[in-house]
Amino acid sequence: MNERTIRAEMLLGAEAMEKLKRAHVAVFGLGGVGSWCAEALARSGVGRLTLIDQDTVGLSNINRQLCALTSTVGMPKAEVLRRRIEDIDPDIDVRTIVGRYEASSREDFFADYDYIVDCIDLVSCKVDLIRTAKERIIPIVSALGTGNKCNAQRLTLCDIKKTGGCPLARVVRRELRKLGIEHHDVVFSPEEAMKPAQFEAPPPGRRSVPGSLVWVPASAGLLLCQHVVLSIIQLPEA
Repeated sequence: MNERTIRAEMLLGAEAMEKLKRAHVAVFGLGGVGSWCAEALARSGVGRLTLIDQDTVGLSNINRQLCALTSTVGMPKAEVLRRRIEDIDPDIDVRTIVGRYEASSREDFFADYDYIVDCIDLVSCKVDLIRTAKERIIPIVSALGTGNKCNAQRLTLCDIKKTGGCPLARVVRRELRKLGIEHHDVVFSPEEAMKPAQFEAPPPGRRSVPGSLVWVPASAGLLLCQHVVLSIIQLPEA
């Protein structure tokens, strides 16, 4: 019995905790959603984690990303989270990949995963990750847009076919349909996006910079963790 996860074991049982300890989960994207999900998976007892992100911590990440502290600015997000998780439980096997997932290099990112959490922003990369995971029969769940939204209570886990009111959901749904993929688990919000003031120039390939409030992406990350954990231990979600 691991005292670090004993409160979870009180609810889920020893067999479930053993399944989680043996599980290997990858989190692609460690920003406002993925950082919270990765740490929650560690605190839930997942024994092997692969953390993937190309970015370093910036000051503007501090309002919403778990890895973002004044002391970690400039550090790779994946490495910051690895250190946090090893401090949570030194027995967790944590692998990091500092890089961007793309179709041309996908083999560098795949391993013997039991579950994939997709928190990638770029549509082309996101769609290729989903398609590849499904081809390899690796369970995957995706986060959709949380930027410019205010009400975390609107977040829900559902089939992408049931999404609406989310521009990212619309584009991903369309691109997956072209590939013959009709069903895919996602966390999304139908809340109408707010219109943020623009205080900085958008990065290449983007028309604007989204605003973000910590409780929305953090809640999305925790919902993703819930779905993965309950799926691994085969406990139905209410």
